[in-house]
Amino acid sequence: MTVERSAAARHAGRKWAGRAFALVCLACALAGVAMLAILLAGIVREGGGRLSIDFLNRFPSRFPDRAGIKSALYGTLWLMGFTALFSVPVGIGAAVYLEEYASRNWLTRVIQINISNLAGVPSVVYGILGLALFVRAMALQRSILAGALTMALLVLPMIIIAAQEALRAVPPSVREASYALGATRWQTVRSQVLPVAMPGIMTGIILALSRAIGETAPLLMISGLTYVAFVPGSPLDDFTVLPIQIYNWASRPQAGFHQNAAAAIVVLLVVLLALNLGAILLRNRYQKRVKW
Repeated sequence: MTVERSAAARHAGRKWAGRAFALVCLACALAGVAMLAILLAGIVREGGGRLSIDFLNRFPSRFPDRAGIKSALYGTLWLMGFTALFSVPVGIGAAVYLEEYASRNWLTRVIQINISNLAGVPSVVYGILGLALFVRAMALQRSILAGALTMALLVLPMIIIAAQEALRAVPPSVREASYALGATRWQTVRSQVLPVAMPGIMTGIILALSRAIGETAPLLMISGLTYVAFVPGSPLDDFTVLPIQIYNWASRPQAGFHQNAAAAIVVLLVVLLALNLGAILLRNRYQKRVKW
């Protein structure tokens, strides 16, 4: 009887400990959401009055009430498009090779360790690399192409790691069934493994590009301009992006520029959410196509 009571007491204690842990986790999540809501409310309150069609269609100016983000907005879209173009195929291809084709030897382990280490390198280091390699050695100057290549290097380790994890999550039975039906390794990877892993890969791409769209330090290192009074027309044109424009306005003493910076932050968040929404819809489409 004593043993049964002791076991019941331990079970009740574990039950209450589990509930307490769940409440602590919930409190932490709510605290993070509350802080984010407070920040967003402050930004919208400060910059909401500046949001207008004219603000989106005007170029930067010395006068706060005449300044806009047209060049920065278009530069951001150009930069993110080319960053995705360079990083996504290379990242997925590298992950497929490392998981499906590469031998499990010391060289593969060294490559994997280096990729994991590169994912934690500060972004300013990639800016220095981009300045030395793309701007000076390859003579791409302050072009969109130089910025996109630099940002692609920044997000490439994240995409590779996320894609590898998604490929590892595919059950071995999927590959074995495909091989049993006579499919080659490439046919198995292309038609069976990648469709199943694509939702996880898309999640990693969303996180990587979400980091890239808000980075300022690498672009400042490659001499990204703070004043551009034209819309880029080719990948070799000079450019500016929303984070640089926000940094420029926030560093000025006039209150009008601070309001412009807050309004530009709201636009940047909308662009980020729109890009993420498109990627999420594409991910959900792959999820619906996968049937077990």
